[in-house]
Amino acid sequence: MRERRRLLALRGPGAGGEEPDRFAADVPERGAGEPASPGGDRLEDDARPVAQLVADLIAATGLLAPDRLAAVRARVRGDSFAQAIIDTGQVPRLLAEQHGLPFVDLHDIPIDTQAAASVPRHILDRATALPFALEGGRLRVAIADPTDVQAIDELRLSTRYPLELVLAPREDIELELRRIVRTSEMWERAALVQEESDAADGGEDLEADDGISDAPLVRLVNSIILQAAEDGASDLHFDPLPDSLVVRMRIDGILHEMQRLPKRLASAVTTRLKVLAKLDIAERRRPQDGRISLAAGVAGRPLDIRVAVLPTVEGEGVVMRLLDKSRRPPTLTELGLSDAMRETLEAIVRKPTGALLVTGPTGSGKSTTLYGVLSEISRPEINVITVEDPVEYRLAGVNQIQVNPKAGLTFAAALRTILRSDPDVIMVGEIRDVETAKISIESALTGHFVLSTLHTNDAPGALTRLNEMGVEPFLTGSAVTAVLAQRLARRLCSHCCEVYAPAPEELAAARFSPSQIATADGAPLYRKRGCPRCSQTGYRGRVGIFQLMVMEEQLERLAAQHASREEIELAAIEGGMRMLWDDGLDKVIAGLTSVEELGRVLT
Repeated sequence: MRERRRLLALRGPGAGGEEPDRFAADVPERGAGEPASPGGDRLEDDARPVAQLVADLIAATGLLAPDRLAAVRARVRGDSFAQAIIDTGQVPRLLAEQHGLPFVDLHDIPIDTQAAASVPRHILDRATALPFALEGGRLRVAIADPTDVQAIDELRLSTRYPLELVLAPREDIELELRRIVRTSEMWERAALVQEESDAADGGEDLEADDGISDAPLVRLVNSIILQAAEDGASDLHFDPLPDSLVVRMRIDGILHEMQRLPKRLASAVTTRLKVLAKLDIAERRRPQDGRISLAAGVAGRPLDIRVAVLPTVEGEGVVMRLLDKSRRPPTLTELGLSDAMRETLEAIVRKPTGALLVTGPTGSGKSTTLYGVLSEISRPEINVITVEDPVEYRLAGVNQIQVNPKAGLTFAAALRTILRSDPDVIMVGEIRDVETAKISIESALTGHFVLSTLHTNDAPGALTRLNEMGVEPFLTGSAVTAVLAQRLARRLCSHCCEVYAPAPEELAAARFSPSQIATADGAPLYRKRGCPRCSQTGYRGRVGIFQLMVMEEQLERLAAQHASREEIELAAIEGGMRMLWDDGLDKVIAGLTSVEELGRVLT
């Protein structure tokens, strides 16, 4: 009742033509000791989730239109109704209606950069405003806070055009402002470098001068790296072509073209990157590997960058892996495991001995899952030691070892030393060779709990892979406790994804089973659209798709008998194992990803 009255007070008297005390008339106040009504119309006695209660309450008060409320209900995850309202953009829409301003989605309209440049940037930042069009002599400006009269007055005084104000989400405005500034600065720096190189020695090739002291070049390279880090890129590519140097960044597993630099700058940019990575700038015929550590990356966070230089027919290509050393490892809940799978996995990782293997192709998030497991089991009374390449997360209370082959510190060499250091839990970043595989499996049989990764397509394939590497089959069956296979699918952007009703033919083409098609018939699914928050891709972030195979007696026996992958898979399915596709379909039905993305990842 208190929550209902607060909502009515916020709504105000007379809103929508109804009296503010309507609930008081419909639902009498229950006195002390009075039993709850059998109809279950009391908030305190309703067993439904809190999010559903709030949704029903808002529907009764009329704070949201029915179509908007339906969109919010579809986005609710657990009890996070407030977050669902924010994700669907309802708060700015309500604010626009309250102040009589048009609401605009900035991803639906083109942004005129000349209009944006007509107002000084510092004023736009202060007012959180974005001029996006100049039409009929009027400057159309998107603002986030219509109550900030001082900021609006400052906008009016800063331009000679009369203003036409519209309202847009604050996050959209800030994102567009950053994008416009980054793009303009990057091209300005590229132009400066080009002008200086043309003026130097009549346009002589830059290979003779490494350009290290060129301040515009330094700023250009720095801005490219920092923009990639700010956009959440995992990798940054500098690919030489016959006429240009293409800069691409990998976001959520997909490469996106970021910029094309003139071919004349390719050698200077590559040299600058090699200098930062402490590589030999005179060597252009063989691959080189290096590392860059930035003490202050995005928002002052430390950034660790692995650099790989590869000679190609068009020149040297550079690939950079970006690691934010300040990130915290995800929890098992944040990984995207289903409740049942998470509970099973939590029981497995609390066992004192055995081996948990995480499998999948490169870039499927295997190491991140291991970090999530470590954050679950790490505590002061156990000794946890890891050997990794590279160390992606820094974990408090965990002894982490970085592999260094040049110094003779390989996975196998580090493992032999770790076993003499009284460990309880050992994490091996990757099983790459037979020696590492044998030591890891034997460690799981001698009183240690071992975590590691393998490159196989599914969970049953891990057992046969170990046998192929030379591990005895009876050791594999006895030591391995469980195998977790996984993929990473792009998560639909919650701000712009749209609801649609898929046709049965589309579901059948997406490999839905007849029972799943019947379940999904008429149920809303989501598909991508695109907005500034997701860089018009329709996706933002990623969600895991998992397959958990727990080693039971039947599977142990088959592994010891050197059974094929198909035989192990059939036995695991009979024991209750779900396929990757099944877990992926659950994510699609829950609105976390799309049918299209699931097909891309698993086919």
